[in-house]
Amino acid sequence: MFPTTRLRRLRRTDALRSLVRETTVAADDLILPLFIEEGIDTPVPIAEMPGVSRIPEARLAREIEAIARDGVRAVMLFGISHNKDATGRDTLDPHGLLARMTRTAKDAAPDLVVMTDNCFCEYTDHGHCGVIGDAGGEAQVLNDATLENLARQVVVAADAGADVIAPSAMMDGQIGTIRRALDGAGHEGVPVMAYSTKFASAFYGPFRSASGCDLRGDRKTYQMDPMNAREALRESLEDEAEGADMLMVKPGLAYLDVLAGIRARTLLPLAAYQVSGEYAMIKFAAAAGALDEGRVVRETLGAFKRAGADLILSYFARDVVREGF
Repeated sequence: MFPTTRLRRLRRTDALRSLVRETTVAADDLILPLFIEEGIDTPVPIAEMPGVSRIPEARLAREIEAIARDGVRAVMLFGISHNKDATGRDTLDPHGLLARMTRTAKDAAPDLVVMTDNCFCEYTDHGHCGVIGDAGGEAQVLNDATLENLARQVVVAADAGADVIAPSAMMDGQIGTIRRALDGAGHEGVPVMAYSTKFASAFYGPFRSASGCDLRGDRKTYQMDPMNAREALRESLEDEAEGADMLMVKPGLAYLDVLAGIRARTLLPLAAYQVSGEYAMIKFAAAAGALDEGRVVRETLGAFKRAGADLILSYFARDVVREGF
């Protein structure tokens, strides 16, 4: 009359539950995205992302030192430029914001893995990820012209000390172009983390404010249709074929099926990006008393790992590392 198989036996105590836990998240799994703004003196809180601020470039060194002391192992740098133009030329300047913040971060904490987001949306006055021009009678982001600029930009970042190059522009052929540019400049040892499957998602909303991106129109002609899973797999496998060292799915929580599908087809390290909208939903729901922030954060991070992610980019990374798992 009674079961002989009792799955609850291994759930009886904290120690037993920990002993048989299948999925864990550690500090080595997490990457903290940072927003660095030039020309300001004090941090600027981002209203849409409670707890996150734009870091003044002048304070970046001490902030990086504090982040490293807290136990964070890797950061991703996003620049907020005051020198925007049509093509993002400031990122091609070895003395521009991209190069300066990379050099500062690496000098402040040499053992910290410093990754650069390589794109143009924060540095262009139109907010798009590349060069705008005429294509078929309408203004679009020009793929190959943007590739030429990306090739120059990543060398600037690597010259400044970036440990990992992370291109997010979603241009066809960008990984192969970037790999050749890095190798040609003597940076054969610098790995590339491809934003290999990046969707044109509504979850990016708060990021636009955080990064100072004044987007005109949308990015649907180069970022992926959120409804396409097979194409998502093609994108990541193509980046792997072009020489990517790591792959990424962005956003995270709404695309766990895509993450799992890519995991089943590649042996490369795979990352998930818990984006600004995911962060904001948790923060605002917790502020309203609707959920327990800490538990939900850990549950979502666990979901990414369970679906196949080796690495997770999250604005919660510093808090989770500091408070423990």
